Amino acid sequence: MNNSKMKVLIVGGGSAGWMTAATLQSQFPNYKISLIESKNISTVGVGESTLAQITDWMRLLKINDKDFIKDVDGSYKLSIKFTDFYKKGEAFHYPFGQPVTEETRAETNDWWFKKTLYPQTPYSDYADCTYPLQMAYVHDNKFNYDNVTRAYHFDATKFGLWLKNNYCKKVNHIIDDVVSIEQNEDGIKSLNNKYTADLYIDCTGFKSLLLDKSLKEPFESYSDMLPNDSAWATKIQYKNKTKELVPYTNCTAIENGWVWNIPLWSRVGTGYVYSSKFVDDNTALKEFKKHLGQDDLEFKNIKMRVGIHNRLWVKNVVAIGLSAGFIEPLESNGLFTVHEFLLKLVKNLQRDKVSQWDKDNFNFQCKHMFREFAEFVGLHYALSHRTDTEYWKHSFNKSWENKLINLKPFNVGGFMNAVWQRTYNYKFSSIGGLHTIAAGMHWSPTDKVSLIKDGRYTEKSLEKEFQPCIKNLNKRKESCKKMVKNEPTLFLVLKNLHESNTR
Repeated sequence: MNNSKMKVLIVGGGSAGWMTAATLQSQFPNYKISLIESKNISTVGVGESTLAQITDWMRLLKINDKDFIKDVDGSYKLSIKFTDFYKKGEAFHYPFGQPVTEETRAETNDWWFKKTLYPQTPYSDYADCTYPLQMAYVHDNKFNYDNVTRAYHFDATKFGLWLKNNYCKKVNHIIDDVVSIEQNEDGIKSLNNKYTADLYIDCTGFKSLLLDKSLKEPFESYSDMLPNDSAWATKIQYKNKTKELVPYTNCTAIENGWVWNIPLWSRVGTGYVYSSKFVDDNTALKEFKKHLGQDDLEFKNIKMRVGIHNRLWVKNVVAIGLSAGFIEPLESNGLFTVHEFLLKLVKNLQRDKVSQWDKDNFNFQCKHMFREFAEFVGLHYALSHRTDTEYWKHSFNKSWENKLINLKPFNVGGFMNAVWQRTYNYKFSSIGGLHTIAAGMHWSPTDKVSLIKDGRYTEKSLEKEFQPCIKNLNKRKESCKKMVKNEPTLFLVLKNLHESNTR
């Protein structure tokens, strides 16, 4: 496999296929890249919410969001809201960006000192104090390109087509059904006895036509940790767009799972993620319709394969997107794994030839990141205190003993991160989202017992020591509220952008 002029065949279109094509064309202009897709196979058609890391991938490809928002029915996203996850009647935000902390070793624990001294402080106040500017924009439904860390809500199918038309002009686009896959000792020899390549990239979604169906690479199910395996999805129209077009994804826990609400420019994408172990499809649809308060919509049922293949790069086949693995829609990880796996693929295609070491490095990097994220998503259920249905009782009573006792040290971003930091550091890192989810789920890294037990503080000295931090938290929060007061609303920003004639 000579890397300098590699012949690449991407199998499958959609957002994963065209993101792959755009990435490889951008980073390896000497590659001969083709993409084959069938006109008879539709894409999953959801995955309309992204995370802030997509901007890193966009920076690499020199993509400006103002250039595509208009064409992909897009909007801007500043946070993820979790409603009724800890218990009914409570909600909290996971804002994007870096938290604002004092220049002390306490970092994000400053707020927990506030909670310790003033127990009536609502847990939702954590995000307001730790991300004061970001949350000021969220609460007032305002937006400013220069002041916020953002991700996007958009039609994933339209985004793939936009990439095709604007960033994949040199890609050979083939419309054809894959009816046969020929193999040899190197992996895939050809498709339809006609299409050949040095490297085949599987972007065929859950069917995983190359990696799973052809090479028979084993699949590791995550169902023991993440039971949700099904979803109903639909699209609804705005009733009051100026209020409903908000800069965040709302995730609302209901009877047997949770409902996403993703506001795009022209409409809202929504879906109910549930577990077939606890509810059948028809009952789940009734629950979803009840939650929406309407049933005169077109609903699409999606079956999800939750987990990941043992290896993602096997012989001359690499899987990207759903064909590689999927966690579940919570935390908008679908498109996240696409661009993150692609960045790791680029990193491991740098040398003159691709060795087994490069393939194994890619597999390790992707599997490590994927497991971290899956465990992070698992914490959203493990920390919940809902017990109102069998679904939530199962989550509440589920034993995590084997997973915690047998934690692998390299999984520092998942359960290990949560348990180790809380047990030994008495604080959560400001990097990543654990500290915000823990706050929303009432899972404190420190408390009065931890602070007093070593003799450094008494109840009186606690208040004296941390009052300045608490005052600064409150002061910053109020200052940021004033700062955004005269900023334009998200609706007005998008209205001007969508109605303009500029690209």
